[in-house]
Amino acid sequence: MRKTKDEAGNAGKTKKSLFKRWWFWLLVVIIIIIIIAVAGGGSDDTEESSGNTDPSETSASSEASETAASQKNEVTFESLTVVDSDECSIVITDINPDSIWGYTLDVELENKSSETTYMFAVLDAYVDGVKFDPLFASDVSAGKKSMDTVYFTDSTLEENGVEFTDIEVTFYVYDYDDWTTDYIVQETVHIYPYGEDAAVVYERVSLDTDTILVDDDNLTVIVTDYDPDSIWGYSVNLFLINKTDDTVTFSVDEASVNGYMSDPLWAESVAAGKCAFSSMYWFDSSLEELGITDDSQIETIEFELSAYNNTSFSDYLGIDITLEP
Repeated sequence: MRKTKDEAGNAGKTKKSLFKRWWFWLLVVIIIIIIIAVAGGGSDDTEESSGNTDPSETSASSEASETAASQKNEVTFESLTVVDSDECSIVITDINPDSIWGYTLDVELENKSSETTYMFAVLDAYVDGVKFDPLFASDVSAGKKSMDTVYFTDSTLEENGVEFTDIEVTFYVYDYDDWTTDYIVQETVHIYPYGEDAAVVYERVSLDTDTILVDDDNLTVIVTDYDPDSIWGYSVNLFLINKTDDTVTFSVDEASVNGYMSDPLWAESVAAGKCAFSSMYWFDSSLEELGITDDSQIETIEFELSAYNNTSFSDYLGIDITLEP
């Protein structure tokens, strides 16, 4: 049976509609294929750019690096007997680099005398060759023992990159009731938290802001900066190096601020071949007496810088210095 014109027209429209739908779904499929291909190609490119690295290999490499860094910074320490005599004993039992009080050494002290109270103290200490004044003094009654701690609480060493690879400590023991008598013990010990082979000697990196006051075959004296708000008042911060074979004491005389006589609180002894960060202070009250209430009012600081041998008292240095902060 022959189709009418209307029927033929409707059939044509249906074919056209089906054709459009077919092309639409074909385009959708093509787009999906392209997206998958691009995504796959990106993955391949990523692998190539990363050298076809296996994720497990990357993880293993990262873990190895972390382990190496951990081992480098791992403190290894066994109990160390400093002194064990008829009079007393001193044993360093542990090291704690990260206590709330800073770097600390735990010590066990014993007074073996029958009737004398002993004072145990650390009066000299150097970390990687840099002087440090730790907090430690402990009196122990006759026949008794004590557990105590040596505190390295000043942040100066850490701020200047000192690594605590060689802690040199001198312990003193003396009669608690009579300081005029000779020391019962004066013993120096080195503690190597990472092993003796890892010990380093500190070397400060010079800065453009340094003011070099002295630098000869015997001594170096550098003004590193000024601090108007230090705990003791206005301070001139210094770095000292003793290149001699003797302990040297540094001090100032005839000091003045803006032309008015005013002596700072300062003297520093540095052992042979060692160095020190140090500060000379003027109390706020001392400056206020001169009419100075703000650090910007300080125009000149003048003094005679001296340094002498602690044994022979011979002079290494005696020069006039003028600073303009």
